Amino acid sequence: MANLTIVTDDETLRRARIRALERGESVNQYLAERLREYAGVDEERERRQVAAENFVELSTRLAGTSSGRGWSRAELYDERLGTGR
Repeated sequence: MANLTIVTDDETLRRARIRALERGESVNQYLAERLREYAGVDEERERRQVAAENFVELSTRLAGTSSGRGWSRAELYDERLGTGR
């Protein structure tokens, strides 16, 4: 395990120690966890990137069309609200 030294002002460290005590952890534990998250693979970002790539690929493969049909605002609201005028 490696050691890391950071520099911060006394007041910030004091407040961080108080918060860590309130949460039942140490400042060191908190910072180590944040550093692991920072250095790790962002799985959510990776998942979103794959989803976006899949969407772009699908949109280029499928050629959907409304055959030139347009909708008015009233028609769209009727469809959404189920009022079906």
